[in-house]
Amino acid sequence: MYDVTKYTHVSLYLFASQGSPLTLVLMVASAAIGGTLQYGFNLAIMNAPTIFIQTFINETFLERWDIQLEDYQVTLFWTIIVSIFSLGGFAGALIAGPMTIRFGRKKCLLLNNIFLMSGSLLALTSRAARSFEMIIISRVLVGINAGISMNVQPMYFGESAPKHLRGAISLSSAVFTAFGVVLGQVIGLRELLGSEPYWQYLLASNAIPGFIQLLTLPWFPESPRYLLIDKGDKEACVNALRRLRGCEVQSSELDEILQEQAEAKGTRASRPWELFADRSVRWQLISVIVISSAMQLCGNDSIYFYASYVFKEAGIADEKIQYITIGTGTCEFIACIMCNLLIERKGRRFMLMGGFILMTIWAIVFTIALSFEHYISWMPYLSMGCIFTYILSFGMGPAGVTGVLPTEIFNQTARPAAYMIAGSMMWLNLFIIGMIFPFLVSELSEYCFVPFGAVCLVSALYVGLFLPETKGKSLADITSEFHKLNFKGQDRKCASQTQAQYQLGEVCLSTAL
Repeated sequence: MYDVTKYTHVSLYLFASQGSPLTLVLMVASAAIGGTLQYGFNLAIMNAPTIFIQTFINETFLERWDIQLEDYQVTLFWTIIVSIFSLGGFAGALIAGPMTIRFGRKKCLLLNNIFLMSGSLLALTSRAARSFEMIIISRVLVGINAGISMNVQPMYFGESAPKHLRGAISLSSAVFTAFGVVLGQVIGLRELLGSEPYWQYLLASNAIPGFIQLLTLPWFPESPRYLLIDKGDKEACVNALRRLRGCEVQSSELDEILQEQAEAKGTRASRPWELFADRSVRWQLISVIVISSAMQLCGNDSIYFYASYVFKEAGIADEKIQYITIGTGTCEFIACIMCNLLIERKGRRFMLMGGFILMTIWAIVFTIALSFEHYISWMPYLSMGCIFTYILSFGMGPAGVTGVLPTEIFNQTARPAAYMIAGSMMWLNLFIIGMIFPFLVSELSEYCFVPFGAVCLVSALYVGLFLPETKGKSLADITSEFHKLNFKGQDRKCASQTQAQYQLGEVCLSTAL
């Protein structure tokens, strides 16, 4: 009989070492399963065990100190457990840049599993240890893992993909994030791990994708750009390109990387605060900050929390809501796949602006539906429809394109710092939204999505007015377009000075004659 494990490893070795068109696809799958999939998965698995973990916290206080917690106190501890994931992600985003510079993209993703496995072990043993504090620490560690992978993985993909597939390959990060949401929702069903006896196994189940990555990713090459520009190893870069492309390296692709290496020669990797002082990347940085912030401030993650209420108002039985909720994650997954297929045809700018405009429209319709749901019988069903269309619009644009931009608009030395800033903004805003959303609902009631609609409208206007298209363009071409924005007044001044000097030369020449 064949040894299946040995056969799998041999197959991976042949694909990864000899080169094949499938190598790039398999590398993407290997990196994403233990990467951005974890972000979506760890967001989704916290919905099912809410009541069970709250009961566990209360029981722990009774056993230790003979104290019966009030409902608001239990809710506070639960809010900390959920929200601390965002702070862990923020910390992960901050250390991702230095880690990628020191260890490289691939090794950074592999080392990142230390945080994941430690968090999973704490979650698994927390119930036996009667310690809710272990769950909190676990969520911090898992958040750090997600924060690192959300920054490093799109960078790894963008630097490894050919120019004509750069957007689609980078966008696969969003596809796997959405798949992680669906997978977490399915695993969290009461029939699987979403019941009271198994919640600790549910929280620790994120270790399985991590193990898959540890077994498969070492067989694939490092980022070719990192090998040449950061390490100065041209031979390793060529070998990596050959393995990823499955054919001989095209001279044009290698020349582009060599040109970027020449421009970066003698310069060290930028630090985040240095980008704020560098006028040559001012509008690139503003674009990344605005769009990364809008990705969370648009309220897409909040609509998942609001979904249960809307489904209940539409008359869906409580025991059926968990199945309908899976449809919301499936919507985003399908939308991300569609965006992946369209991004190289329609371009980044079109997909981003279109997504934000559609979300603005659905936020308005959703507000109207919520306002009249007690007066018109079919309005709750319109609210349900708005939830699905809002998530579809998000998946078609902001969910995927946001992660692509830093790779395309920053050079090799500035890219890690740019991802640190983008990731920090994303996680901070996720934390802020998680904390204020309950208050928005209580204070604004049916108008709670008006602020989100305003964010979407402003973001669409920004993209339309200031963000150039990057589809199929080299870094030099993209930098040239941003140069017009970064030095707009200065270029005009230089042009007028040049014209004055030219006219003065003509006057002097005529006088001499």
